[in-house]
Amino acid sequence: MENLVQTAMQNVNFAAIMPSLVLACFGMALLLIVVFSRRGATLHVAGLSLLALLTTAYVAFTGWNNLQTGFAGHVVLDKFSLFFTFIFLIAAALTILMSDSYLKREGYPVGEYYVLILFCTVGAMVMASGTDMMTIFVGLEVLSLSLYVLAGFFRGQLRSNEAGLKYFLLGAFSTGFLLYGMALIYGVTGTTNLVEINQVLSSGSAISANPMALVGMLLLATGFLFKIAIAPFHMWAPDVYQGAPTPITAFMSAGPKAAAFAALMRIFLVSLGSLQGTWEGALWVLAVLTMVTGNFIALNQRDIKRMLAYSSIAHAGYALVGLVAANEIGISGVLYYMLAYTFMNIGAFAVLVLAGKKGEENLTLDGFAGFGYKRPLLGVLLSICLFSLMGVPPTAGFTGKFYIFAGALDAGYVWLAILGVLNSAVSLYYYLRVMVFMYFKDPQEEFDWIQLKPGVTICVVLSVIAVLYLGILPGGVMSLAKLALF
Repeated sequence: MENLVQTAMQNVNFAAIMPSLVLACFGMALLLIVVFSRRGATLHVAGLSLLALLTTAYVAFTGWNNLQTGFAGHVVLDKFSLFFTFIFLIAAALTILMSDSYLKREGYPVGEYYVLILFCTVGAMVMASGTDMMTIFVGLEVLSLSLYVLAGFFRGQLRSNEAGLKYFLLGAFSTGFLLYGMALIYGVTGTTNLVEINQVLSSGSAISANPMALVGMLLLATGFLFKIAIAPFHMWAPDVYQGAPTPITAFMSAGPKAAAFAALMRIFLVSLGSLQGTWEGALWVLAVLTMVTGNFIALNQRDIKRMLAYSSIAHAGYALVGLVAANEIGISGVLYYMLAYTFMNIGAFAVLVLAGKKGEENLTLDGFAGFGYKRPLLGVLLSICLFSLMGVPPTAGFTGKFYIFAGALDAGYVWLAILGVLNSAVSLYYYLRVMVFMYFKDPQEEFDWIQLKPGVTICVVLSVIAVLYLGILPGGVMSLAKLALF
């Protein structure tokens, strides 16, 4: 017993979880601050949340060249996890910036909202740094439970209640698949450590061909592909994205999706690398199915939030192409694309926050008629984000897709790259249709209710600057993405 305790104490290394530990401590402290705050006073909570994210970013930055492993190899603080950590922190910060005025407009100025975003970010960071299936699962549950509450945060709105309940029920169902897959992998290999799983599966063809291993891999993939909204596991996304508060919709499409990709890549490339010949073909089909499903259903959407939800499904398909390629340019392209998508998608949603009325009205194509004339600056900023989502140069979306499709070509997946480009061409229709309504339709509103609050204005401006910077000068970030590969 004494040796067991001594071994456990020697394996504890808090430096390996320091960024997530700092953010978790801030979150718990903010909970106490909210309790003693005046009802409806949330600006200071939002400011302290941003301070928490900045402090966490500094702690993460100091660990970039300082690899740390802790807790008996269950957690690693490497460049891969840190790259994704910065994506999570950026997504959370932009979401908080656009939220305060929005919550007051909708009549829900509640401080716990920001705390839930912080805990959701903590869960995402644990997922990205986990090197054991149990650690990844703990991170996933922290993330998911926070998101369930945030999706249904507007208790007085039927759509928000529906979004929270639907996400909770389907999320719990997908978690069952994920746990069952982990159990089967553990039954075959006798371990939940990702590196040790790879060693066992690589030791003999009989073990890697075990039906339990293949079924376990399939169930594992099902759980994570649900979180990413890969077709045919995407059916929850449009209703949840439409019903959730707009800032949370933006956050869900960026931070949690990147976290699921981080965990999926670490599991498939590290622990299931010996089964690559099996899962590559399946992911090839799913990538095409996801791109086609997201883009073609988005063509008929007139609600812009719902259209962006289907667009998010298509973008998950683009990112999956890089994982199928499984080479340096493809995987680093996924990392770059997750960062670029965070800025361009949250920037678009931030404009929707400004343009919407109380009750989230006016977020349809007809509601945006003449928006570009009445609000020319916001029209230009939204157009830049939409051009990036299309993949038009010189924006970040074009550069991200270029790297991902280049990875597919380098790996010999020529038809996959061609189908990705064709799907990008299809997406031009529904993105350009928003601009047609903004600039070529007679305005039905004066948009005089729009107030450029500091937080959401900073969010939009920072997003657009980042979209243009990443598109024009992508070399620096892409170099960091290549350094982050494990």
